[in-house]
Amino acid sequence: MKLKALLLVFCFTGALSFAQDKVKYSKEDIKKMETYLFNEGFTTPSPKKTSTIILKDGSTHKGFCSDIDTKKGQIYAISIKDSITKKPVTFNADEVSEMYVFPSNVEKIAKVAKYMGNIRNFGTKKLTKNTTNDRIHFINQTVSLKNKKEDKEFLMQLINPEFSDVISVYYDPFAKETGGFSVMGSPQLGGGVIKSYYVKKGDKIMWLHKDDFEDNYDFLFGDNAEFVKKYPKNSVKWDYFSFLVSEYTR
Repeated sequence: MKLKALLLVFCFTGALSFAQDKVKYSKEDIKKMETYLFNEGFTTPSPKKTSTIILKDGSTHKGFCSDIDTKKGQIYAISIKDSITKKPVTFNADEVSEMYVFPSNVEKIAKVAKYMGNIRNFGTKKLTKNTTNDRIHFINQTVSLKNKKEDKEFLMQLINPEFSDVISVYYDPFAKETGGFSVMGSPQLGGGVIKSYYVKKGDKIMWLHKDDFEDNYDFLFGDNAEFVKKYPKNSVKWDYFSFLVSEYTR
């Protein structure tokens, strides 16, 4: 009986300690943490703007990107019309080290329509991310798709170029979003949070799904005691992920 009572005390103490460690954030803090800081993921290039392809041999090729061939969402070939010779050239993805292309206007229009279709976006995302005139940066990475397939090289879009010094986040073309609801065709309420990315820290790159966020929290942020104290895993949500990566990097 004494042993059971002692165990109950330990359990109660542990639960109390856990509860005390949880941080309560103000509405202003939560609004800030829910702001989406990653770039939009784009898949269709603009054929009217000059793209840049840097091969593994160090050579640079510029031209108008007429097509990006994909298989199961991943790039396997890029076709451009050389800006100097005007001749069409096709590169296999495994030849390419980095690539910079501009998103097509058609895809940007589609992104704007999607943005306007969810009320939550108005408070958490910037519309300018969908209409960007900036170049989209792709980097060759060796990765296991969804942590299940054999490791292979893929050209992946970096979506946090402004704060990728420690943690690099890459667009998952097959990522799903959390669900919301709408009434009689009105804009959706809630939902719209992207559920997965490819994330690289150090030499490790993995597919990170929202359901696995807590399990990987220590790997991502655990080496910064000040950060962990301010944003402990029991107090943050997947919805804050872009903010957390930015703040951790800062």
